[in-house]
Amino acid sequence: MRRRLSVAAAALAGAVLMGAAGCGAGATAPAPRPEQPSPKPSPTPSATPVTGPYVALGDSYTSGLRIPPQSGSPQGCGRSGANYPSLVAQRLDLGDFTDVSCSGARTGDLTASQRTDDGTNPPQLDALGAATRLVTLGIGGNDAGFLDVLGRCAIENVRHSLTGEGDDAPCRAYYTTGGGQGEVQQKLAATGERLTAALAEIKRRAPQAEVLLVGYPALLPQDPDRCTATLGDGIAGADVGFVAEQEQRLNDMLRQRARAAGVAFVDTYSSSAGHDMCEDAATRWIEPLAPARGLAPIHPNALGQQGMAAAVLAALRQQH
Repeated sequence: MRRRLSVAAAALAGAVLMGAAGCGAGATAPAPRPEQPSPKPSPTPSATPVTGPYVALGDSYTSGLRIPPQSGSPQGCGRSGANYPSLVAQRLDLGDFTDVSCSGARTGDLTASQRTDDGTNPPQLDALGAATRLVTLGIGGNDAGFLDVLGRCAIENVRHSLTGEGDDAPCRAYYTTGGGQGEVQQKLAATGERLTAALAEIKRRAPQAEVLLVGYPALLPQDPDRCTATLGDGIAGADVGFVAEQEQRLNDMLRQRARAAGVAFVDTYSSSAGHDMCEDAATRWIEPLAPARGLAPIHPNALGQQGMAAAVLAALRQQH
């Protein structure tokens, strides 16, 4: 029982990190141990070179929460000099590069100031202008409350373990027949509407820019049995599969909204298969509930940011 409770607490902590309240978490964390370098993404030359100015927008999966080196202002945004926008700018030799991504950002923070634990981030879209030629946007997970689902799964599994009542997949039951019925779909639909408006505003402010909407990498494997060592018995296997399904739904919504808006969608999910949080430290792109020292749980590490950069570069090659 103590083991189940500790896993639940860790899951809830990860959910808070993804939310707006966790924006400043990266500024005070202990320095993480260095990660082994992996091959850097290297695009082949295209017939039509990608040019700047380049502006990166997004949440903590874009900013690189707690990944060294942390830089930029405000510090509460948790921006890393090794996040995927920085890597893309380096590979394409785009000297005119602005990163305004911020941990905890929601779509509303694109047009309004965002308060963090350590400073205020101006409206992200203020970085755009008529001269902007490339924009990447990675957002939507906080609006949709994706990691809130993981936290709810922890709560429902603890409740089930205490009472012994209910379904063997208590989280799935909560969201399909219980108190949360329809909640996920409602949040996804509302997020999609806000995202459509945000993409239209990006195109209005930067009419000459190439815009890419970046999806989320795989957090969990399709086979829940592969997560036994990572999650222990704190979350039922059927519920692990349920959470994975919800991430796929989130990415599907992002893909559909990108297509409707006439912008490119960057699939980071497919390339991250086999690199989820349940893999060992040398392989995973996502940190588990108990992350490597100093890193953020349920967030990409340096390898994950490199993988996401490679996906963005591949999408750009297809466009050119």
